[in-house]
Amino acid sequence: MRNILIFLTVLFALNSCQGQQQGPRVKKPDFTKLPAKNRASLDTATFAAGCFWCTEAQFKELKGVVNVVSGYTGGWVANPSYAQVCTGSTGHAEATNIIFDPKVISYDRLLEAFFVAHDPTELNRQGNDVGTQYRSAIFVHDKEQLDKTQYYLSVLEKEKVFNKPIVTEVVPATVFYPAEDYHQDYYRLNGKEPYCQLVIKPKLEKFKRIFSTVLKAGQ
Repeated sequence: MRNILIFLTVLFALNSCQGQQQGPRVKKPDFTKLPAKNRASLDTATFAAGCFWCTEAQFKELKGVVNVVSGYTGGWVANPSYAQVCTGSTGHAEATNIIFDPKVISYDRLLEAFFVAHDPTELNRQGNDVGTQYRSAIFVHDKEQLDKTQYYLSVLEKEKVFNKPIVTEVVPATVFYPAEDYHQDYYRLNGKEPYCQLVIKPKLEKFKRIFSTVLKAGQ
C-alpha cells in the first residue's frame, strides 16, 4: 500500500466536515474456511457501498477492471429479486462483483477506491438510500484479501481519517446473486435519468478526479 498516505490525506479532506453517528454493527464472522489466496489470472473483489448503480459506474472506470456485476449478497434468501431486497428483510446488501486483473490493478488500490466511492461511516444507509441493503461491507474471498482489508482499516482508524467510526462490515464472501438485467450498466444506459444526474454523476466525477492516473483510456 505504497500510496496509502496520499489517500489518507484525500479522505481526510473529503470527510472533515462530518458529524456524529452511531457505531458499527457488531458481528463475529468466521474466516477459518477462507482459502489462502487466489491463484487464477483474474481475481474478484466484492464490495457493498450503497446503491450498486453508483458503485458499478465508478469501478468500471478503473484500468485493470475487466467487468463489474451488480447483485445481492450477504443474506439468507436464495435468488432474491430487487423488490425483495428493497424491503430490507432478505439480509442481502446491494453489492458489486469486481473482476480485475491483479497484474494491472491491485486489491490494495481497489480498497482505496472503495473508501473514496462512498461514506463508510454511514450505518445502513448512503445519503437518502436507507436500509440494511445499503450497508457498507467488504466480502473477502481469501485470507490475503482479509489481511489487506484489516490492515487498511487499522491505518484509517489509527490516522483518524474519519471523525466518525467506520461501520464497514468485513465478512467472508458467500453466494453472489447477479441483479436483474436492467440493473447492469445502469448509468451508461440511463445517464439522463434524474437519479443518475443528481446522485451518480457528481460521485462519478469526484471519483474520476481522484483516480485520474489509473482510468481506462478515453475515460
